[in-house]
Amino acid sequence: MGPQRMYGLTPWVRRLLVANLLVFLVQNTLFATNPDFAKAFAFNPMLAWTQPWTFVTYMFLHAGILHLAFNMLVLFVFGSSVEERMGGRMFIVFYLLCGIGGAAASFPLTQAVRVPEVLGASGAVLGIAVAFAWYWPDHPVFVFPLPDPIPAKWLVTFLVGLDLVIALLGVSDGIAHLAHLGGVATALLYLKGQDWRATRGERSGRHRPESSVLVSQPPRVSRSGAIPPSARAPKSRGQSDARANAEIDRVLDKIIASGVDSLTPAERKFLTEISRRLRTPPKA
Repeated sequence: MGPQRMYGLTPWVRRLLVANLLVFLVQNTLFATNPDFAKAFAFNPMLAWTQPWTFVTYMFLHAGILHLAFNMLVLFVFGSSVEERMGGRMFIVFYLLCGIGGAAASFPLTQAVRVPEVLGASGAVLGIAVAFAWYWPDHPVFVFPLPDPIPAKWLVTFLVGLDLVIALLGVSDGIAHLAHLGGVATALLYLKGQDWRATRGERSGRHRPESSVLVSQPPRVSRSGAIPPSARAPKSRGQSDARANAEIDRVLDKIIASGVDSLTPAERKFLTEISRRLRTPPKA
């Protein structure tokens, strides 16, 4: 279920990787000797309101090959699973919001030191890592050269904690750690908001007429987006089953486009009802 992978990568992760690599090549070949390129597209807190596009464009610029490699590695490791969980459109919105949150968090830096430029996808990709740890906190992640995997929640906690400590100590290492923390904070606010909306929807749904039978998982969807034959109700049951089939198509298309989290409580109940009926053997 969710975006179809190609070479192990989902569509938006693939596009983001390619976009960052292409911009890095252009930045270090065609404009390698032109400082105006970075000034035009990097985020400068002192010029942010006169160059509002830099809230987004700074995410695609990097200071060096190691900077690029680390960010793309984090996106490669965590991104596809998060995109499958959220759905493509929600994933790219989430990614951009985390990056914009990272830029916004750079403003406090101007109160302490002069910040000429902020660039890099670190805020956005750390937001993706936070989402992965939010959804799958105990999933093991292998980190070279450690012999054993680390649960995702502890790895992400370490990365965030490292940024926080360095930011609090005021270490001048040329890295905008507050921008990283801004991406993390944006991710947490977004994910918490999603949980709050889902909880609120479920609570309001208690006052609605309940479906007669409920289970936990919807029927599976094939890679092509079609409903497997086993998940369809027999059409011989008449017009009500035809309407049910049409509703299944609509709800599953919504899951493919926007992810499971986009479903309303009523749609979740409908899918669990259908799933339960399909697993119940017909009476003789």
